Amino acid sequence: MSALPHRLDRTVVIGAAPETVFRFFTDTPRWAAWWGAGSTIDATPGGRLLIRYPGGVEASGTVVEVRPPQRIVFTYGYESGKPIPPDSSRVTIVLEPTGDATRVRLTHEFAEADVRDQHVQGWRYQLSLFGNVVADEVHAAAPAAIDAWFEAWADADAGRREQTLSKVAEATIRFRDRFSNIDGLAELVAHITGAQRFMPGFRMTRSGDVRQCQGTAVADWVAVGPDGNERARGLNVFVFNPRGQIESVTGFMNRMRDAAS
Repeated sequence: MSALPHRLDRTVVIGAAPETVFRFFTDTPRWAAWWGAGSTIDATPGGRLLIRYPGGVEASGTVVEVRPPQRIVFTYGYESGKPIPPDSSRVTIVLEPTGDATRVRLTHEFAEADVRDQHVQGWRYQLSLFGNVVADEVHAAAPAAIDAWFEAWADADAGRREQTLSKVAEATIRFRDRFSNIDGLAELVAHITGAQRFMPGFRMTRSGDVRQCQGTAVADWVAVGPDGNERARGLNVFVFNPRGQIESVTGFMNRMRDAAS
């Protein structure tokens, strides 16, 4: 390989542990999930990698170094030879823990400055897509956790309610809506007891699919009274930590109906 004096640097933080993030560089199905169907990687020194972009462009290279879960180095170029042939540039990816998350540092080295500049937006996009693909796996259970959250609000047994919430939420969970400014699981359990006293027999359930993006999820809900009639609709915004637990919830009410409506 010729000298590679021109480098592109990009850093992103992804809400997952380094061991989780690194699997997307070494496991072919996960590799293909953020590059494109048909992409493959043999994550051993000397192993080949193939990238099939959705538009049909193909790139390939050779794995140079693998140090799980901290570092991977591979060469990169295009099967067509344009703008650079296979194995003519080098990509180094380093993972660093930062709290519960991972800082991903990428360096792409090129022989020519203009080719480097052509890849700036591509890596900006690709690493953004990468963050979402990792988050989709980490938070695959988000709908079940959100359903458990709503179920807990209808559970009259405080002990059982706390047990349910402790499985899906942090002990330091924060809850905000027009009637709530609550910090901590114990306070939340007591707050729900108060809500049940003033609104006996009310039940909230999720309405529609959960929308999740990099650890923040939105879920619509509907509340029905003890007579089974709809009393309110709204949405909640859930923020999950990198371990898949709910760390905060913010609630919004879209509309409320009185008992006679």
